[in-house]
Amino acid sequence: MLPEHVFESPTGKRVYDNRHTRLTEWLNDGIPPAQVADWAGNSVPVLLATYARCVEGQLADLKRRLEAAGDLPEQLDAG
Repeated sequence: MLPEHVFESPTGKRVYDNRHTRLTEWLNDGIPPAQVADWAGNSVPVLLATYARCVEGQLADLKRRLEAAGDLPEQLDAG
């Protein structure tokens, strides 16, 4: 728990926003959801239910990895 003077400060009122930003950045940086969930003290289902819509910018890298492994589904290949 935050001390009262910190909680009443602008930073204290924005703790959840800071946490949300950090978790979103970790996911967008490609850190595995299981690791982010562990660091956040959440389960993977809870983490993904909250943050899955915030993850972006990884599709091109995922396509390259799937193509390299020869596992690219045809519907992704068209895009």
